[in-house]
Amino acid sequence: MPTAPDALSVSDVNHRARQTLERDIGELWVEGELSGVSRPSSGHLYFTLKDDQAQLRCALFRTRARFVATPMRDGDRVRVRGRLSIFEPRGDYQLIAEAVQAVGVGELLAAFERLKTKLAAEGVFANARPLPCPPRHLLVLTSPTGAAVRDVLAVLAARWPLAHITLIPVPVQGREAAPALIAALGLLNRQPALDPHSDAILITRGGGSLEDLWAFNDEHLARAIFHSRLPVMSAVGHEVDVTLADFAADARAPTPSAAAEQLVPDQRELARRIVALEMRLGRAFEARLEREAQRLDHLRARLRHPGEVLVRRREALALIQGRLERAIASRLETERRHQRQLAVRLAAHAPARRLAEAGERLARARTRLHIAMPRQLAGHRQQLSAVARELQAVSPLAVLGRGYAILEDDKGQVVRRAADTAPGQALSARIGEGRLDLKVIRTDACDTTPQSGTPSGR
Repeated sequence: MPTAPDALSVSDVNHRARQTLERDIGELWVEGELSGVSRPSSGHLYFTLKDDQAQLRCALFRTRARFVATPMRDGDRVRVRGRLSIFEPRGDYQLIAEAVQAVGVGELLAAFERLKTKLAAEGVFANARPLPCPPRHLLVLTSPTGAAVRDVLAVLAARWPLAHITLIPVPVQGREAAPALIAALGLLNRQPALDPHSDAILITRGGGSLEDLWAFNDEHLARAIFHSRLPVMSAVGHEVDVTLADFAADARAPTPSAAAEQLVPDQRELARRIVALEMRLGRAFEARLEREAQRLDHLRARLRHPGEVLVRRREALALIQGRLERAIASRLETERRHQRQLAVRLAAHAPARRLAEAGERLARARTRLHIAMPRQLAGHRQQLSAVARELQAVSPLAVLGRGYAILEDDKGQVVRRAADTAPGQALSARIGEGRLDLKVIRTDACDTTPQSGTPSGR
């Protein structure tokens, strides 16, 4: 049998299924008929959405249920926004609802999307100026009797009691709301406003249905917010509610309370930060003092009294002086020995002695020269006479003296054969005593081999 794969527990299966649904599908709108609406004491709402062919269990938790203005009655047709999930303990597949609207709200949503696209194309939603934190003077546009202003004032008083706030009462619902808000914004942006130090505007109201919040989707109100000289924060409705005023404002908060938290710092947090910084400063100061004290001890340990330094310097100077004196004495003794050696060598090679020896050698050489020179001159004269006799015997002049002649052409070349000449050619003949200029009359080709005892070339 093959080995069976590891099996998952039921909890693991339900957990994985819930994660897959929530991750892959996300939020969606579901339209259907209400059935089995239940309101237990916990404040949660449980109901079923159904149509002709299927049904879907839904849960609307208390934190969201209190913002639903639509009556929740069996048989009503509604549109529910939420996310699919699984209740793991029972494995129930359900829709966790975030908002509920009557089906008639669809037309308002379509109008909202058309206005949103139009204003976005015109750049009305491009505001992103930073709001001062905290503002010197905050102008709040809201209903003076609503829960929003109470939440804002309560949070500001708790977080930043020094906040300077001016409430501008305006209607926040109905036909008069949008014109009133536009007029108030125009008033606050004219110079001077209620206070020349005003530097931020907050537009806010509590939650409600899409119809209740429709005044904040007014096209002219969005433009007035966009053109406001003062930066504007919008906090209309709750986290799930989004209006055109939110897009046109410089900043948006999900709730009025969150807007107050964003506008001012928390004094308690600042106090804690100050205490923490004070503690860090104290620790850093103590650590610095300890480091400097340690550095001072180190420097003190290295510091010596001038008298001690002078004593050590004297001792070092005495040592150096002793070494210098010993070195000088040793060097002087070495130089004296070297001087004595040079004196001995100089005495052995004195110039007078060397001159006397050289004079004696010169006298002996002069005597030998006077004896050898006449003898060598006589021998050279004999050799010269013999060589002169031999040279006279083989000299061409001697041959010419015996009746011979040397013929030369006009170029000075020696003529050895008759064939080398031509009739009429001028020649020169060199004889024993003098030179003759000749002209060839005739040439005879004959045997030019000299006979014994007969001169050639005559």
